[in-house]
Amino acid sequence: MRRPQRKNDNAMTVILKPAARAATLALSLVLAACAGGPFGGAPKDPPAVSGPEDYSVTPDYVVGPLDRLEIFVWRSEDLTSNVTVRPDGRISTPLIDDLVAAGKTPAELAREIEGRLSVYVKDPEVTVLVNDFTSTYEQQVRVLGAAQQPQAFSHRAGMTVLDVMVAVGGLTDLAAGNRAVLIRGRGSDRSTYRLRLDDMLRRGDIRTNAPVFPGDVIVVPERRF
Repeated sequence: MRRPQRKNDNAMTVILKPAARAATLALSLVLAACAGGPFGGAPKDPPAVSGPEDYSVTPDYVVGPLDRLEIFVWRSEDLTSNVTVRPDGRISTPLIDDLVAAGKTPAELAREIEGRLSVYVKDPEVTVLVNDFTSTYEQQVRVLGAAQQPQAFSHRAGMTVLDVMVAVGGLTDLAAGNRAVLIRGRGSDRSTYRLRLDDMLRRGDIRTNAPVFPGDVIVVPERRF
């Protein structure tokens, strides 16, 4: 009875090892792309945080899939509703079916709802509030690799690399923080910046802090032994 069990254990090991190798290879390819070649050239130092002007280009928030919205219609309680944006980016509210919400600012969505409701209500006034933020992929910040809690989350105005690392719980013991990179942009407009996360998080050198913008990706490799 024990020998079949050992065979099963070995089979599981054979299944898991390629998956682990594939994940490691994928992260290695990302880091190699950041290091040079046709993906933006060798990493450079990011612009330093100097003041509020660093965030003047932060775009307006746009609604994304899984955002929770409160749609308030003035003097029409029956039309006021709380909805969650579906994965396809659409919502349905009283008298309105399958309205595209993703990719619009709350104000733009409110004006479109007013236009739809004007068929039934005279001069409707609508306010859209976002209660749980997810936003679109273009407005999210992502952290990959050797962070305590790698994840994607909505960008916030004034966000810096330090804020992002606090949000993901810092680095793992195996992280090579001073070899981390920040990827900004796509295609031919992509740029990569070197980050010195060890110096910032473990030595308190906040001079290495830098602004973070919507769509940025931070990749933290593991140390080479």
